[in-house]
Formats: sequence, structure tokens, C-alpha cells
Amino acid sequence: MSPVLFRDRSRPMQVLLGGVVPAAIGALAGVLVGHSSTGYWIVGAIAAVGGFLAGFEHRDGWGGADRGVVGGAIYGIALLIAHEIDGSAEKVSLGNLPVLLPVVTAIVGMLLGALGGRIARAQRERAGTAPAAEPR
Repeated sequence: MSPVLFRDRSRPMQVLLGGVVPAAIGALAGVLVGHSSTGYWIVGAIAAVGGFLAGFEHRDGWGGADRGVVGGAIYGIALLIAHEIDGSAEKVSLGNLPVLLPVVTAIVGMLLGALGGRIARAQRERAGTAPAAEPR
């Protein structure tokens, strides 16, 4: 059974899955940066798996990449904001220029979403249920 395509979901569900969820997970990671390095990496791994699986809700890798870049950027921005609000010292380094973290998380999200979308497309093609490609 194929997942419901993101474009076929209601607008509130798109906002929830494409914006609120990455922001909430990013905010949790942002708080954990100052409290638990293990917790931070676990949440990061969960976010990565989520980004990969989100790609399956798209017709191909391009759609998954688009969603991944947005979700990754939202995740990174929320992480930085939550960490700043929390105010605790970092237990995990955010690099020399933390302001670039959203760029990095957007790129990682793009790659994971593209991979998920590409795999989903290949599975649908093998099953003979592939929809037409998303317009670019």
C-alpha cells in the first residue's frame, strides 16, 4: 500500500507534516543541545529517518528533495531558536558559524527526501502503480 501523496493531503495536514513537525523536532533538538548530547543525536537520527520517509509521500526524488530542503531548513532554524531561548551551554558543537546550521540541515534534508522519493518511485514502478511525474 502506497502512502498518501503529500499534494493530496488537506492544507492543514500539509502545514502540520511539512512545517510544524520539523519545527517541533528541531526545537526539541535545540533544547537537547545544551542538556544531553546523546538525546540530541537520537532526536537528530529520528529527524533524519523522518526526512527520508517523508520522501515516500512524493511521486519522485525531485518532490522529495523539495520537501526535504524546506523541512530541513525549518528543523535547523527551530533548533537554533530553541537553543538560544534555552540559553544553556552547548554539549554538542554547532560549528564555528551556527547560523549556517539551517543550510546544512536543508541540504541533508534535501538528500534524504530525494532518496526516499526515488525509492518510492522505483517501488511504484515495479508494482505498476506509478503516477505521472510531478510538474517541475
